[in-house]
Amino acid sequence: MHLIQFTDERGSRAVAVTEGGTTSVVTGAPSVYALAKEAAERGLSLREVVIEKGLGATVDKQKLAAEGRLLAPVDHPDTAHLYVTGTGLTHLGSASTRDAMHKSNQQAAEAPLTDSMKMFRMGLEGGKPAPGQTGVQPEWFYKGNGNIVAGPGQPIPSPAFAKDAGEEPEIAGIYYIGKDGTPFRLGFALGNEFSDHVTERVNYLFLAHSKLRWCSFGPELRVGELPRNVSGMSRILRDGKVLWEKPFLSGEDNMSHTIANLEHHHFKYDLFRQPGDIHVHMFGTATLSFADGIKTEAGDVFEIEEAQFGLPLRNSVAWDKDKPFAVRQL
Repeated sequence: MHLIQFTDERGSRAVAVTEGGTTSVVTGAPSVYALAKEAAERGLSLREVVIEKGLGATVDKQKLAAEGRLLAPVDHPDTAHLYVTGTGLTHLGSASTRDAMHKSNQQAAEAPLTDSMKMFRMGLEGGKPAPGQTGVQPEWFYKGNGNIVAGPGQPIPSPAFAKDAGEEPEIAGIYYIGKDGTPFRLGFALGNEFSDHVTERVNYLFLAHSKLRWCSFGPELRVGELPRNVSGMSRILRDGKVLWEKPFLSGEDNMSHTIANLEHHHFKYDLFRQPGDIHVHMFGTATLSFADGIKTEAGDVFEIEEAQFGLPLRNSVAWDKDKPFAVRQL
């Protein structure tokens, strides 16, 4: 079961479900957030609530995408209560790129293991604990709230002060926090964890700065467990032609951590178990165009696709103008 959010022909919000090759409007569902809230409060699954609501007219997802009417597959009525966070160095191919980014020639001679490689090895050795046990904690970062989410098909803006505007194709877990603080996983979606890799490369301690950028996820929310093997394609289009493309892998078969371990180390903090909040948690990647020397330009289009997640996630690159500001004393 896949869920999408979109604007209908009257400009109102709507939810549709895809199952068995047909996409139909979910009757009386103003948002995926409302469906998740009802499911959690009634002790039902998301699937059960959707089935109970009933289905209406069929819709054409491709047409909705072409007309720019797709929304992020989940949002929050108050954007400050949607958290976007992530983990890095979680995939089996992720260490070499990050290690090269953070290692200077002097470091290569004097200290062969960067902090990135040490963190990666910790994941290899302790990121997949036995069920019921806790493994090593991963690299973690805060990205922003609902104000930094670009909808599918919408431009991802990069601030004027950014040094780079690079894609990161990955899988995002989507969560709703119940009344008693229980995190409920709705499912998973394709994600573009857009980052500034030039800033990150200056110094590993700049990672936090490099992640404070917009992102996008969707267009579809895959309800249920994450497939063990996710094998998709990430590409960049310039003037309608493929500038760069490369496969990306995810799912636990291709990861150094289990999803359960990554979830535990995020939600172990009380801050992230506040009733009613939505969490979009990016699980990391091993594929970056930046590692192949690509520098994106305004108007380039990111395209991330994987058949198990339905429609591809497409967003163009945009560069913001400088926005001068001043801190004033009250």
